[in-house]
Amino acid sequence: MTAGRIIKNFNGYYYVETPDKEIVTCKIKGKMKQVRFSAVTGDMVEFEKNPDGESMIKTILPRRNFMERPAMANLDCIVIAFACADPDFSYLLADKMLAFAERAGIEAVLCLNKTDLVSEAQLEEIAGVYRKAGYTVFTVSTFNGTGLEALKEYLNGKISAFAGPSGVGKSSMLNALQPGIALQTGKVSEKIGRGRHTTRYAQLLPFNGGYLADTPGFGNLLAENIDARELYKYFREFKHFEHGCKFVPCTHTHEPVCGVKNAVEEGKIAASRYESYLAILDEIKLLKEKSGKR
Repeated sequence: MTAGRIIKNFNGYYYVETPDKEIVTCKIKGKMKQVRFSAVTGDMVEFEKNPDGESMIKTILPRRNFMERPAMANLDCIVIAFACADPDFSYLLADKMLAFAERAGIEAVLCLNKTDLVSEAQLEEIAGVYRKAGYTVFTVSTFNGTGLEALKEYLNGKISAFAGPSGVGKSSMLNALQPGIALQTGKVSEKIGRGRHTTRYAQLLPFNGGYLADTPGFGNLLAENIDARELYKYFREFKHFEHGCKFVPCTHTHEPVCGVKNAVEEGKIAASRYESYLAILDEIKLLKEKSGKR
């Protein structure tokens, strides 16, 4: 048996990198195919190497962490990438993605691209929300090259993935960090407001002692797999104010005495973050009603 890391999976094939940097194309055992997310990019696996035919993955080793969207495992960091403008920044989608990272136990940072398109005040309005919440925020422009060195230094030696909506410049950021590392990029289509780049699957690419991954862009992210009773845990700043809640557990919605709601009123928690929390709660409830679950 040979061990390695899946650096890409596409059309039923898994590309496994061994410790000596050999890339072996593998298939997966039939029973594993029936299990969703049985093997994803980033997984450490054991496989039987067959020089004369298809090599076969036999075992998926225990994961340090796992994220469903994008489907990846064993990450040190996920870079939540958004544009400041063109397309406009979405607080709700950013908060959803950060909540998913918190749920998966993966450290997340926010990277704001296209800073050249907004004023300093507009940039700080967005970045300040997330710095207040306790997140590291990188502000960059792939157009003029600002902010990239700090991001590059942070990513050195890490296994990291870039994730975010279409058109925010994820692939362009990767190319700016290391020319040629990413796949084809393109401008945002003015007609449909989506990126035309061709990233359709997550792929780990070598970068400064670690790996970087571009991931498929998306415009929506459903919260069907999040338990409404657990959601508050994924808004990291809430924990600093829960001591002011009269009831335990507290949903931070209708309760008359709530430390989190008080913190929102006092400006200690950004109103946009709390609004996202309520919106995600409503989405979870609606999705469960549609599926017939309680």
